[in-house]
Amino acid sequence: MKNKFYAYIQNLQDQICKGLEEMDGNAKFREDIWKRPEGGGGRTRLIESGSVFEKAGVNISAVHGKLPDSMQSLFNVGEADFFACGLSLVIHPKSPMVPTVHANWRYFEMYDDKSNVINSWFGGGQDLTPYYLFEEDAIHFHQTCKKACDIHSDVIEKNLYEKYKKQCDAYFWNAHRNEARGIGGLFFDYCKESETVKMDDWYNFVTEVGSSFLEAYLPIVEKRKNLTYTDQQKTWQEIRRGRYVEFNLVHDKGTLFGLKTNGRIESILMSLPPKVQWVYDHHPDTGSEEEKLIKILENPINWIAD
Repeated sequence: MKNKFYAYIQNLQDQICKGLEEMDGNAKFREDIWKRPEGGGGRTRLIESGSVFEKAGVNISAVHGKLPDSMQSLFNVGEADFFACGLSLVIHPKSPMVPTVHANWRYFEMYDDKSNVINSWFGGGQDLTPYYLFEEDAIHFHQTCKKACDIHSDVIEKNLYEKYKKQCDAYFWNAHRNEARGIGGLFFDYCKESETVKMDDWYNFVTEVGSSFLEAYLPIVEKRKNLTYTDQQKTWQEIRRGRYVEFNLVHDKGTLFGLKTNGRIESILMSLPPKVQWVYDHHPDTGSEEEKLIKILENPINWIAD
């Protein structure tokens, strides 16, 4: 399974990078191949200062070795070996009218002292972080997520979209700000084999979601990338990016896992935007588009009617 999934994310990285380059029309991804001293490595790809994307990273990695003490405590296990691979991307657009997007799809294995697999699971998801709310964009993103889930609901369980949408709203919650990071999407973790669901079923589901990413995001970029915006709207984007940074450094499990397993720091912090502002006690004007967004972030809603 690990070889099968790693081959998939290698191909998916190529597809996503090609789609983003075509949408940008100017920037090309630079590539870094890196090795992890403890075992494994990855392929980091990054765009900076593009026509559409101010910063976009699409990374894959496959790392292995001894499970660090901090992760042993997290998983409530003793000494063990592990393997983890995944694709992680964060796209920060230049225009505040285009939303930031994040996605991650991953696979994890743990082994006993005889190299037998004793635990394995899939995880991942994708979520949208707009700076100005276009409801039709939110609906499109969520409809694409639901379509990918519905294909596999009969095999795995009913209402996959509803379950993972709810988990996404709960996970991407900036508790210290009492607001969501964005308008959500999907989040799933510890997707394991059971009596009724095989690992191949989870593989089919996760790859369905991964392969739907460009369909979910690029039509939104195409609609919004040429809209005009003001300096004040750019400032608002940078203030909201500050909240994005806060979540990633305080709450995000992927970031914390990378830091605790001696991950490659440049790849881990690729998710951070290039220009950010923290303005003391900032509040948007009453009745403004900025306030409209904040109200949604404080009380996440269902974007698809039942």
